[in-house]
Amino acid sequence: PGARPELDTAMRSVGEVMAIGRNFAESLQKAYASLEIGLDGLDEYPLHSSGTMERRDELREFLARRTPDRLRAAAQALREGLNIDEIQAITAYDPWFLERIREIVDMEEDLRNHGLPRNAEGLRRLKAHGFTDSRIARVTRNSTEAVRNARQASGVRPVYKRIDTCAAEFEAETPYLYSTWETGPDTGDLDVPEDEARPSDRKKVIVLGGGPNRIGQGIEFDYCCCHACFALSEAGYETIMVNCNPETVSTDPDTSDRLYFEPLTVESLCGILEVEASNGELAGVIVQFGGQTPLRLAESLERNGARILGTPFEAIDLAEDRERFKRSLEKLGLQQPMNATATTRKDAVRAARSIGYPAVIRPSYVLGGRAMRIARDEADLDAFVRAAFGASGNNPVLIDAFLENAIELDVDALSDGEEVWTAGILEHIEEAGIHSGDSACALPPHTVPTSVLAEVHRQTAALGRELGVIGLMNIQYAVQGGEVHVLEVNPRASRTAPFIAKAIGIPIVRIAARLAAGEKLASFGLPQPQIRHTAVKEAVFPFLRFPGVDAILGPEMRSTGEVMGIDHDFARAFLKSQRGAGNHLPNGGTVFVSVRDADKSAIIEPARQLAGLGFHVAATRGTASYLQDHGIEAEAVNKVHQGSPHIVEKINANAISLVINTTEGDRAIRDSFTLREAVLKLRVPYFTTVPGAAAAVQAIRIARMGPVAVASLQSYFREGSAFGSQSSRRGAIHEQ
Repeated sequence: PGARPELDTAMRSVGEVMAIGRNFAESLQKAYASLEIGLDGLDEYPLHSSGTMERRDELREFLARRTPDRLRAAAQALREGLNIDEIQAITAYDPWFLERIREIVDMEEDLRNHGLPRNAEGLRRLKAHGFTDSRIARVTRNSTEAVRNARQASGVRPVYKRIDTCAAEFEAETPYLYSTWETGPDTGDLDVPEDEARPSDRKKVIVLGGGPNRIGQGIEFDYCCCHACFALSEAGYETIMVNCNPETVSTDPDTSDRLYFEPLTVESLCGILEVEASNGELAGVIVQFGGQTPLRLAESLERNGARILGTPFEAIDLAEDRERFKRSLEKLGLQQPMNATATTRKDAVRAARSIGYPAVIRPSYVLGGRAMRIARDEADLDAFVRAAFGASGNNPVLIDAFLENAIELDVDALSDGEEVWTAGILEHIEEAGIHSGDSACALPPHTVPTSVLAEVHRQTAALGRELGVIGLMNIQYAVQGGEVHVLEVNPRASRTAPFIAKAIGIPIVRIAARLAAGEKLASFGLPQPQIRHTAVKEAVFPFLRFPGVDAILGPEMRSTGEVMGIDHDFARAFLKSQRGAGNHLPNGGTVFVSVRDADKSAIIEPARQLAGLGFHVAATRGTASYLQDHGIEAEAVNKVHQGSPHIVEKINANAISLVINTTEGDRAIRDSFTLREAVLKLRVPYFTTVPGAAAAVQAIRIARMGPVAVASLQSYFREGSAFGSQSSRRGAIHEQ
């Protein structure tokens, strides 16, 4: 939010898809359907104007800007009557591409005027131009199921071609396939084309990938899918990967036994299921390693006859269904923050008044915490609810009590449906309210009492058994005043799984894949990790690529990557994580401190320690006065709106080496925006939470003591270093 939707020479995308077809139209529409942004193909571009001339003027204005949606806008311009020459003059698109888009638009218009074709030739011609069943349904005002039934009744089904690595000199044998609906380019022959799928007679498992990388769903799921394929191949299964992301190792032809380069949609997957089930034994489909994307497909796949391996759909649905999950927690005697579900604004207001402020407002079924906000009063609520409903579509909006001054924990665990093994407990360094994907985390926890950790272990085991999880699960907890609250349960691999596997030296994803295939947890002889080192995960943010976007953190995820720092104590591990993330902490100079009233008492100790390390402390007038009252010498500096000389001028003059800035409330956030913008431009290290600043102070002290040691990751898991007397069992786990 806040980024200008315009493209230039600075790269801004965080992921991509690849679509393979027999012609441009087929590949283009398949690519749009793969993006997972609610498109079925080259869908209509929404316009604000009502009159014909006004709509055309709006399109001309939009086409003149290089936006991510300009190609769709070009198609819409053709629908609105603009000609190819005019569009080409504005966009500089090659006329050949515009001609192909015109063909798609013309077919749409014919479909809109004459309805669903009643013969196989007409249906196959549409499919050969990349029209999905859902797109045809929308244009003809039918249901997707009706279109699919009509297509299948006419015998129109996809065939699968192999990527030709031999330029047609020899028959292509690579097990690297894509769907298509016609024989070849420019033949005009719409008879049923040859199918090159040739499914084997082996026992096979389909693993669904994570689709395109984006905030909230990144490369960590590719890691999980790859390791799942490796483990299942070693166990004797034929592994079949389905994904559309060309950046990932999961779509390398040698990661799995067979690869379908296809969109992760019900239509695409049903075609693959049908062809693979026609020979050999299809043991089932694994949906838990690709993040939320395949998890959402579980119900439709099961309804279409697929067997879901690992955690059953019933358990997935139970974790996602707010009311049923609440009843399960009550049955187990576990706490969660007060919460409610709203389908209208009135419901939301009523629920928030009952729960109390502050309240977390978030849309259901949306990745990365998009449109999630913390409402501190009814004015906040009104604006946030509108945004949440916009992101959630027809789904309800979730409202939770916000637990202030709480510590958040992320837990990854393995379960076979009966026995549960906790792989790792991550303590968020930032307080609750910062999205888990954006918070720095430490493993093992370094401030949580042993008694609380024991309770977290107990609750994790109880939840795994109650939900019937088979494979990996992730649980997020908040600890407030020694009380443990369950925030969320994800019955799938999470973004923390690769980090925890590397931190504890146990291949938890491989084991989870074997559990999903039917093995028992006891057969792996897993020790309970007694970690004698510390691993810190730090998030990496793209703010420099998005001028004008505020760097302040909140419940909406913004990071696009992460790094790991590992050492024998927390301070050294945190220092390494900061260096890995490009956040180079200073050895001296001036630290600028500006914190909200609620954080003033907490900032005293970090400020005192920085002063003790020789830093000069500067602060806004209110913070400076508070620090001075507590015996810390601090120079008062103007805010920007208080006039020159002000803090941004000092930052631009390279007079500030470290910034600590926390704020809340719309006005305060707006007033301090130029401060955060300046530190981004000049790459000044900055922290927008007090716990993060406190950890940085520890790291600065360590850095001033001399160079930190470097060691191989494997050295942390040698005999006696991580698991004590049980470490000898680790070799057997890796061999398995």
